[in-house]
Amino acid sequence: MEWILLVLLGLAIGILASMSGLGGGFLVVPVLLYLGNKAQMAVGTSFLVVLLIAVSSVAAHYRLGNIDLKTGLMIALGGVVGAQVGPMILQSMSEQNFKRFFAGILVLLAIWLVFNSRSPV
Repeated sequence: MEWILLVLLGLAIGILASMSGLGGGFLVVPVLLYLGNKAQMAVGTSFLVVLLIAVSSVAAHYRLGNIDLKTGLMIALGGVVGAQVGPMILQSMSEQNFKRFFAGILVLLAIWLVFNSRSPV
């Protein structure tokens, strides 16, 4: 029964991630923490989920012509380097500090989205 819930959760995350471009990690990490995983395990597992969702999303968006390859590859270049530094920083953070940091990022992102939404009106 648990695997059915995880697959349904994955379905919802896949839909939201492919619609928002946020990868799904912002949803996966809190769920994994809730299920009792340590922060490092939640983040690492989340990346596996995000990778597989992202590959599928890239294929779908590519078919629709929604990808700027040059811009995406340039940002990814910096992201690949940053992705090597992030786990080292996370390894030295306490569980509580990680939760606060992650929550802060989500709050700042929400505020930014609210105040930077451009209405066509």
